[in-house]
Amino acid sequence: MDKAGLLQKLKKMGFSKKIINAFSDVNRGDFVPEEFKNQAYDDTALPIGKGQTISQPYTIAVMLSELNLKSGQNVLEIGSGSGYVLALISKIIGKKGRVFGLEVVKDLAKKSRESLASGNHRNVEIHAINPLLEQLKDNGILVAPIGPRFQQDIVVIQKQGKEFVTKSKIPGFIFVPFVDSGED
Repeated sequence: MDKAGLLQKLKKMGFSKKIINAFSDVNRGDFVPEEFKNQAYDDTALPIGKGQTISQPYTIAVMLSELNLKSGQNVLEIGSGSGYVLALISKIIGKKGRVFGLEVVKDLAKKSRESLASGNHRNVEIHAINPLLEQLKDNGILVAPIGPRFQQDIVVIQKQGKEFVTKSKIPGFIFVPFVDSGED
């Protein structure tokens, strides 16, 4: 599939104009290894190295929809992988917003920094660290895959005071597992 085909598919699925525009503006091919560039716009997950993948575009669009991003927001993505979702978020929230990516695999963090720099995403920072849920501010939202390896739900969690409230669950997704940095 080419970029136009992917955009048409996402439009038919009813995703918002701001999400479609972000997918249009960001080249997924910049975030996949050379050997997968010819598949960059297929609606499938692709390997990015170190046992990790760049998520399926449909999955990303669902998660972005659940975040209900607004111009000027600050956003934290845990497990930012190749940096593709960070670039999409950057486009949606605009130059006044800030995007922070946390990636425990240092090689992936380095590659994503390079990909983001070439795309001129100045409002994005990548950190190679392992975060805590408590870093969410009050009323902050976390969208994350939860469940066994091959049967996960995208879960929307909101921090309300000292409580974490599950706002919604969308079944039917598969993500690679969280990993340790592999360093002692």
